[in-house]
Amino acid sequence: MKEYLIVIEQTQYGYSAYSPELSGCVSTSAKRAAVEKNMHEAIAFHLDGLREEGLPV
Repeated sequence: MKEYLIVIEQTQYGYSAYSPELSGCVSTSAKRAAVEKNMHEAIAFHLDGLREEGLPV
């Protein structure tokens, strides 16, 4: 399985994350560990959606 870069940024209220390779795939959380875990789940969900729509992954 391909690995995707995750960019995590600290915000005033916690953390936000996104993957530059997957437009619209984002996550936020108050804790860094949680935003990283959520982002891994968001990527899997995003890729499943692309597959279901017959779009290239």
